[in-house]
Amino acid sequence: MIKKLIRSILGKNKKVSDPTEPTVLHAKEHGIDPKLVSPNAIRVTDTLQQAGFKAFIVGGAVRDLLLPVKPKDFDVATNATPEQVKRLFRRAFIIGKRFQIVHVMFGQELIEVTTFRGTVLDGAPKDEHGRVLRDNTFGSQHEDAVRRDFTINAMYYDPATQTVLDYHGGIADMRAKTLRIIGVPEARYREDPVRMLRAARFAAKLKFTIAPETAAPIKVMAPLINNVPAARIFDEMLKLLMSGHALACLQQLRKEGLHHGLLPLLDVVLEQPMGEKFVTLALSNTDARIMQGKPVSPGFLFASLLWHQVLEKWRAYQAAGEYPIPALHLAADDVLNAQTEKLALQRKIASDMRDIWAMQPRFERRIGKSPYKLLEHLRLRAGYDFLLLRCASGEIDPAIGQWWTDFIDADGPGRETLLAQKPKEEGAAPAKKRRRRPSRAKPAGSPAGEA
Repeated sequence: MIKKLIRSILGKNKKVSDPTEPTVLHAKEHGIDPKLVSPNAIRVTDTLQQAGFKAFIVGGAVRDLLLPVKPKDFDVATNATPEQVKRLFRRAFIIGKRFQIVHVMFGQELIEVTTFRGTVLDGAPKDEHGRVLRDNTFGSQHEDAVRRDFTINAMYYDPATQTVLDYHGGIADMRAKTLRIIGVPEARYREDPVRMLRAARFAAKLKFTIAPETAAPIKVMAPLINNVPAARIFDEMLKLLMSGHALACLQQLRKEGLHHGLLPLLDVVLEQPMGEKFVTLALSNTDARIMQGKPVSPGFLFASLLWHQVLEKWRAYQAAGEYPIPALHLAADDVLNAQTEKLALQRKIASDMRDIWAMQPRFERRIGKSPYKLLEHLRLRAGYDFLLLRCASGEIDPAIGQWWTDFIDADGPGRETLLAQKPKEEGAAPAKKRRRRPSRAKPAGSPAGEA
């Protein structure tokens, strides 16, 4: 009787105060376009439902559908266990230690399926800072909603009925453009410090304001990120940089005091006019490519973010008497080794970064067969784009970038003409370098002369 009275007074608003009963929104109320939903995600929910299980598209996909934006990835939540999910699909793989999930493959598309998570038990393994290490506790749907990080990520969409279940007022927060964490912020950040990075990313990407109570503890608790495994930090940084709003995300990280330690010395670089301009140009270009649907290389991104640290060490090694090319390799080793403690850079990405950096002094050799050999390099386009960033930021003479633009576009005779029109000041430099090499003299035109 009392429950009926509360329902008659509060109506739908009671759903927000009672997390066990969600607000149910139908197609006319939420406005999701079914055409934006992945057919494979629908196939997964249908298969699970036909087998007698609950299944919903969940999280960021629902958030994006409500914006409305076509999601890049689709996650499904269900009350089926990972083993039960795996048995229903031909190409399904159980992964994860902290919490087991299932990857269901459809060609190149991956649908991530998670079992509803239960309340974190007091006996769940945690580190000395309170971060949950392993948690394979399954639970009900409303418990799963409590476990999600932000209200806008705690909504469930059923493609079969075209209804959205909202447990924590996510719809209201979306309309108010507010990012709000579920539960007590301090406790949620302690459980998983990566949530602080996610708060910065979502706020920047969606242009939302972080709710005061959600933002307040971040600056104080930011050091907890140092206890997160490097692989997880790398994954989160990659999502941030590939979001299409990398520049805004980086600025949000700095605003919230979260940038220290993620990319050593990056905050110092951004306080230097040339470094700030270079990073800003690199991230702006990356954002533009992503928004246009063009591919972006993670190696190029990280090479750009760390370049000015490489450049500083490169010049220092040359000033100490090292030859330019070995000096560059030593500088690259120093910078990449410094990153291993914070970011678990994949070997392929680190290799791409080295290639991009190693090409830079080769672009300054515009004589003989050297330019032709560089044209055959597998990473020419990335190295050339990097060169143009250096020119645009004022690090090197823009004429070098223009020369290479003309050389790449020219035909055979045109390239020979460009080689013949080499700047006079570079005239006999290559011959002098070979004759004077035993004296360890610095070659003309090397970046060491700019220090």
